[in-house]
Amino acid sequence: MSLEIKKIAVLTSGGDSPGMNAAIRAVVRTCAFHNIECIGVYRGYQGMIEGDFREMGPRDVNNIINKGGTILKSARSKEFMTPEGRKKAYNNLKAQGIDAFVVIGGNGSFTGGLIFNEEYGFPVIGIPGTIDNDIYGTSFTLGYDTALNTVVEAIDKIRDTASSHNRLFFVEVMGRDAGHIALNAGIAGGAEEILIPEEDMGLDRLVESLKKSKASGKLSSIVVIAEGDKIGKNVFELKDYVDENMPEYDVRVSILGHMQRGGTPTCFDRVLASRLGVKAVETLLEGQSNYMVGVLKDEIVLTPLDLAVKGKSQIDKELIRVSDIVSI
Repeated sequence: MSLEIKKIAVLTSGGDSPGMNAAIRAVVRTCAFHNIECIGVYRGYQGMIEGDFREMGPRDVNNIINKGGTILKSARSKEFMTPEGRKKAYNNLKAQGIDAFVVIGGNGSFTGGLIFNEEYGFPVIGIPGTIDNDIYGTSFTLGYDTALNTVVEAIDKIRDTASSHNRLFFVEVMGRDAGHIALNAGIAGGAEEILIPEEDMGLDRLVESLKKSKASGKLSSIVVIAEGDKIGKNVFELKDYVDENMPEYDVRVSILGHMQRGGTPTCFDRVLASRLGVKAVETLLEGQSNYMVGVLKDEIVLTPLDLAVKGKSQIDKELIRVSDIVSI
């Protein structure tokens, strides 16, 4: 990439996650530090198509490092999936004199950036922002740590009422394709069982495990379920099955839902966002494109965007073993 970068755009795309604002702040201020103009794109790729741009300087990102969500808003753009939509976006970027952009989001957002680069040779760098922690090439994505803390706090409160009434609670957490939130929060919350997409436990084994817990003297239980778990069609089917096979339990369901996306980002997510935002801008200024910035073994690393999109994050098998031991 031989183009001299003078103006960089930043956008957030897909589902929001805590830490996105901290990353926006880092991108804007790194641009200012290097005397580069920065343009905020509102509402993701749809805003790029509609020319919803605003020049941003260091003072425009005051007091946002501690806020959840994204000040640039986010949207999923069907129009950007079409060649015509991407052409509009390209024309708007060129009309504004924008030379490159940083996209903060997940696999879908990175795929859009890849296709755009293939069609127009437009420099792009990705910052992984998703609470699911399901992106290849980074140990942690923005928002994951905050989401874990939110889930653990909720499980702690649910356990209070579960133990007061001798109840069995199924707690469903986010994780359509990956069980990172369920596994880690389940261990931290003392769950008796953890159901994740990567491990097919089966209904009969689940009931057998719960019966063992009951026989060992446990009067209440917490089962944490990733929304992508494949044992049943949904968490309510699991509840009905346990109701039929273990009538001695008062079974309840708690779906945490979108509360997991919100809230003040943790220190970890704020620092990670700051590190990744700085690296994203400086990678573009070094003449590199089509990379995702991530963290592995506490080192900031670059992963080709196509690998980040095509690769699959791996669940920690050791944590599964730990969960089996400590839930006895």
